Amino acid sequence: MTKDRPRNRPGNGRKSGPFRDGGGPGGRGRDGAGGGSREPGESSTANSEGGGGKSWDKNRRPQGGRNNGPRQFERRDASFEEHGEVWIWGLHAAGAVLANPKRRVSKAYVSPNGAIRAGLDPKALPKFAELLEPRDIDTRLPPGAVHQGLAVRCKPLDGLDISDAVMRAEQPIVILDQVTDPQNVGAIFRSAAAFGVGAIVMQTRNAPVAGGALAKAAVGAIEVVDEVRVVNISRAIDELRDAGWKVIGLAGEAELTLDQAVKGPEPVAIVLGAEGPGIRHQVGKACTMLARIPMWPGMESLNVSNAAAIAFYEVMRRNGAKLPPAKAARPVDADDGGFEDEAD
Repeated sequence: MTKDRPRNRPGNGRKSGPFRDGGGPGGRGRDGAGGGSREPGESSTANSEGGGGKSWDKNRRPQGGRNNGPRQFERRDASFEEHGEVWIWGLHAAGAVLANPKRRVSKAYVSPNGAIRAGLDPKALPKFAELLEPRDIDTRLPPGAVHQGLAVRCKPLDGLDISDAVMRAEQPIVILDQVTDPQNVGAIFRSAAAFGVGAIVMQTRNAPVAGGALAKAAVGAIEVVDEVRVVNISRAIDELRDAGWKVIGLAGEAELTLDQAVKGPEPVAIVLGAEGPGIRHQVGKACTMLARIPMWPGMESLNVSNAAAIAFYEVMRRNGAKLPPAKAARPVDADDGGFEDEAD
């Protein structure tokens, strides 16, 4: 199968998502719509279509005649695209981009404190980097983007072809069937990196671009977990099965439990669907089997990123596999009390 779309490749060369600098009325997301629907169970601030949502027109009053001001909570906006490149912000996410030799960075905004925290010399920054105060960086990014003093604009990474991913049987694969919320997908990337998942398969459409809020939630994991874009999820599953992979679709109504399903010598791929509808019927039929995560009565389902983490752990520990060793204790930072600030 030929490569469907380069990894993280934006759908157009324009900026997407609401932004203060150059936004204007009538802004459109990457899929050409001013707003997006959201997945069931997600808050009203979630833009589940991976686009930028509505740009705020300061001269237009919302229905009801009252001007409520700009939308205040935009952290789920999928991406901020410019000139065929994506913006990535946050110390861990943007710092991982700068540390990745495969990335082509064309622009960076760095605050004095952000430079120090990222291990950069504020007085000797790369030519593409501009030293700015945090409030000035705010005006160049979508409202609510928690940049922590560091944001970079870079070319998308080249994606892995599905036929190449099929050959890498030593690591499991996850397939996302129309999981569209960027923070959920970012959290899945983060769990994939933590549990040794080799690649994440998504459609060329109905999936967010790997930048902006997704990259922030992934905390640098998009630099280490390969992304595979395919036109048709069912055909990608067929290709995996033809190569001897066991493809397990997560479904709450399945008789088989996940720990039972993952046992065996075959390489494993896990299929996750959007919250609410789950995996589509044809995708479920293409899987080798369906399995469920056992839960106590009273709770219908899990957030898709939580379900992914559980599934990845089960695959990692299957057949009595040796687990990674414990990490050395991290000293408590007097500035953060020992807590990371990536969730801010």
